[in-house]
Amino acid sequence: MAACGGNQNEQSAEEKTQEEVVNTVTEEPAVTGSYGEEITEEGAISAEELLAKMEGVDSLQVKVSSEILATCKMKGCWMKVEVPGEEEMRVTFKDYGFFVPKEGAEGKAVVMEGIAKKVTTDVETLKHFAKDAGKSEEEIAAITEPKDEITFVATGVIIKDTE
Repeated sequence: MAACGGNQNEQSAEEKTQEEVVNTVTEEPAVTGSYGEEITEEGAISAEELLAKMEGVDSLQVKVSSEILATCKMKGCWMKVEVPGEEEMRVTFKDYGFFVPKEGAEGKAVVMEGIAKKVTTDVETLKHFAKDAGKSEEEIAAITEPKDEITFVATGVIIKDTE
C-alpha cells in the first residue's frame, strides 16, 4: 500500500511540474496558427460562395474562408463562423482529431478545408451546443425545434489575424 501511495505522489509532483512549465512558458496561449492537417489558403472560397455551390447538392469537399464568431468554451471542439446573409455555420473537426482555442479566436479570420453538408440538427444536439457555448438555462430551454443547416467538418484549419 505504501508503494502505491508513493507512486501517486510522484505522479502528482510530475503533473504539477508540467503544469508550472506550461504556465510559465505561455502566459497567454497563441490563437493564430494551423490546427489539424496542414493546409494552405490557396483556392479558398468565401462562405457566401459556399452557399451558392451548395445549391442542389447535399455535401461538398471544399476550402472556405470566413470569420470566427465563437468557439466551444468547454473544449474548443467546434466553432461558429460567419456566413453573410445567413445564420452562422457550425464547424466541427474530423474524428475530434484536433481542437481550436476555447478563447481569443472570435473575430479572427479562418481558412478551413473539409466537407460542407446539409443536415437537420436535432433538438438534443442543439441544446448540447448551446450548453457548450455557455448559454443560459432559459436560452437552452427555448430550443424546441430541429434546425436545417449547413455544417462543416474540417480536416485542417488556419486561424489568422484579420487583414
